[in-house]
Amino acid sequence: MKTKILGLALVALTLATVVFYPYTKGSSAIIDKVTLIKQSTLTQAIGAPTVEVVFVLDTTSSMDGLIHAAKEKIWSIATTMASAQPAPVIRMGLVGYRDRDDQYVTRTVDLSKDLDSVYAALMDFQTGGGGDTPESVNEALHAAIHDISWSQDPQAYKVVFLVGDAPPHMDYQDDVPYPQTLADASQAGIVVNTIQCGQWGETIEPWQHIAQLGKGRFFQVGQAGSAVAIATPFDRE
Repeated sequence: MKTKILGLALVALTLATVVFYPYTKGSSAIIDKVTLIKQSTLTQAIGAPTVEVVFVLDTTSSMDGLIHAAKEKIWSIATTMASAQPAPVIRMGLVGYRDRDDQYVTRTVDLSKDLDSVYAALMDFQTGGGGDTPESVNEALHAAIHDISWSQDPQAYKVVFLVGDAPPHMDYQDDVPYPQTLADASQAGIVVNTIQCGQWGETIEPWQHIAQLGKGRFFQVGQAGSAVAIATPFDRE
C-alpha cells in the first residue's frame, strides 16, 4: 500500500509537468497543484519502486502552445521527482507523433533514468505538419506500448498519457487499431490516460473510448495546456 501511495504521488507530479490535470491511480482524487503532494507522502514508502511514465504527444502545428508549455515546466518537476526521499527509480519516455506524409509519423524516446536527456529530447520536439485533422494516433499508441522498453517488474507502476487535439485516423488499412493495442497494454499492466487539448467535438468520443479501454481517465484542457482547478479532498490540507 505504501508503495502504491508513492506511485500515486509521483504520477500526479509527472502530469503536473505539462500543466495538465494531475491523475492518481486507484483514487478519484484529481490534484490541481504540485504543492499539494507533500514530501512526507513520498518518504512513507518502503523501498524504491519503479515508476515508468511515457508521454505520447501530438506534435502537429495545432499543438504549438502545448509543446511550449511542456518545455517550460518539465525540467523543474522532473528535478522535484528526482529529489524525493527515498529516491524512487524513475524512468521517463516520450513518443512524438504527427501523421503520414509529414516529416515523421512517430518519434520515440525510450524510457530512461536520465531525466536530463529526456528533457533535452523534449526540447528537440518541434511542431509542424498536420492539416487534415485526424492524426496517426493508432501508430503513436502502438509505439508507446510496443517500442518502449517497459520493465517486466509486476510491481512497477506503468502509465501512458496520450495528449492531443485530433481524433485518430481509422481509415488506414495497414494500421493496428487502438482497441487491439490497448488490449496489449492491459495485459502488460500499463494504464493509458487521455488528455484532450481544445474543445473539438470529434475528439471527445475516441479519447474517452481510449481512456476506458486503457483503464485510465479522460481529461480536457485548454489548447494552450492550461490547467483547470477542481475541488479535491486535498484542498483543505
